[in-house]
Amino acid sequence: MSGSLFAVARALAFVLLALVLCGAIFELAGYSSLSMFQNIAEGAFASPEALLNSLGWALPLFVIAAGVVVSFRCGYFNVGAQGQFYIGAIGSAFAVEWLNGAPAFIVIPAAILAGMAAGLLWAAWPGLLRIRSGTDEVITTLMANFIAGLVLIYVTSGPLKDPSGTGQVTASRPIAALYRISDSGGVSPAIIGLVVVSGVLIWVLVNRTAFGVLSSLAGRNPVMVGWQGGRLARLGLAGFLVSGAFAGLAGAIELLGPQGRLVSGFLPAEGFTAILIALVAGLSVTGVAVVSLFFGGLAAASLYLPVIAGLPAAAIDIINAAIALFITARAWPRGLGLRRVRRAP
Repeated sequence: MSGSLFAVARALAFVLLALVLCGAIFELAGYSSLSMFQNIAEGAFASPEALLNSLGWALPLFVIAAGVVVSFRCGYFNVGAQGQFYIGAIGSAFAVEWLNGAPAFIVIPAAILAGMAAGLLWAAWPGLLRIRSGTDEVITTLMANFIAGLVLIYVTSGPLKDPSGTGQVTASRPIAALYRISDSGGVSPAIIGLVVVSGVLIWVLVNRTAFGVLSSLAGRNPVMVGWQGGRLARLGLAGFLVSGAFAGLAGAIELLGPQGRLVSGFLPAEGFTAILIALVAGLSVTGVAVVSLFFGGLAAASLYLPVIAGLPAAAIDIINAAIALFITARAWPRGLGLRRVRRAP
């Protein structure tokens, strides 16, 4: 426990350094850094409405990041969460399309399960390539993100295209209100319940099962896993599948919740932000919950800054980039005590 707390504290220290760097950049650009950070805080947490907006952004980020934690703890760097998020949303959309007209108590669970299954399958093939042929999973999962983006464009301009659309943005037909689990705010008892259950399941898996113990060992000392009777390939593939399933779940939540339809290129940084959250949290599920709210607040503030404060939304992108720079430079992979799993000769 003390080691995890130290890892989180160290990550937070790097976040603070990143914010100091951003403050200097804002000053050089002619903005008051103090005013900028004050406006970000107001847009993210200063009122009940802002806090609700931040929570709406944080909930799907938490689901994706919690899944990423499992894969990273196994020592396999699945950076394909964005693509798995997209494919999960696509799978969920097809389920709604095929079951359209059925009762909501059938369609909604089926759409959620379809999203999880689609994300799982999209994570399976890079995992199998890594385990069977030693292909670098960072490359395959990163490329899979681009393929998933193209698949999203195809389905929104082809099989699921909204015939009443203007043509300016390719999108699917809107989800009927009967099958929505939230409004555009993205916060509802259904979504909160799904997220809480997801977090509890991942926490139990990581902290209270043999898989969690062995996966942690696999990320730090693969040889020890063999001594304990574990199989690295099985652990690694399980990590891929779990992370893909939860990224797909987040895609289903976004489709049935705040988005209400598929739009080509929607939320293009969701999966990448979730990976950063997992690293900042030191691969701790409880830490992910706190860090997700922080990054959800930044996302909410990015909408507040241009409208209310007259400041560029790019300020949030600068902050995210600076945090990514400091965290990945220190924590990937040695800073978190992780080691790339090598295939046995």
